[in-house]
Amino acid sequence: MSTVSGLDPNVAARLVDEGYGPGAWHGPNLKAALTDIAPRAAFWRPGPGRHNVAEIALHHAWCVRSVIGRLTGDPPEPFVLEGEDWFDVGGRLGWPEVAALVDEQQRRLAAVITDIGAGRIQSPLSERERFDLVLGITCHAVYHAGQVQLVKVLGAARA
Repeated sequence: MSTVSGLDPNVAARLVDEGYGPGAWHGPNLKAALTDIAPRAAFWRPGPGRHNVAEIALHHAWCVRSVIGRLTGDPPEPFVLEGEDWFDVGGRLGWPEVAALVDEQQRRLAAVITDIGAGRIQSPLSERERFDLVLGITCHAVYHAGQVQLVKVLGAARA
């Protein structure tokens, strides 16, 4: 059986879904946290130098894109904005585009994990390195889901 670091591909896909997917036992995952956010709320900044929901989401999409590149050994595809890691969206993208980009990158990640498990993609990484990336991006999604939830509560409190 092909594995992602000793994990059945279905288990690896489930792990990714726990951070961003159809639902998680621990509360809102990133997909749930990003649901039902009005465009204005997505760009509300809780304080000077603090990230808004759109920036957090875009950062996660960039990180997922980077993980995909590392898993496949291919150079990451060009990103929607120039730069890396954190972006000041500042009117360059609308909230629907940001949310769609996060979803697209997560779907691509799930497909890559499935393809590696099925032997359709040969990763240059060891099984341990692949596991570490899958676990890491899942923890990353859960961490940012918590941030998004907090920003949403702070934004609602000011209204």
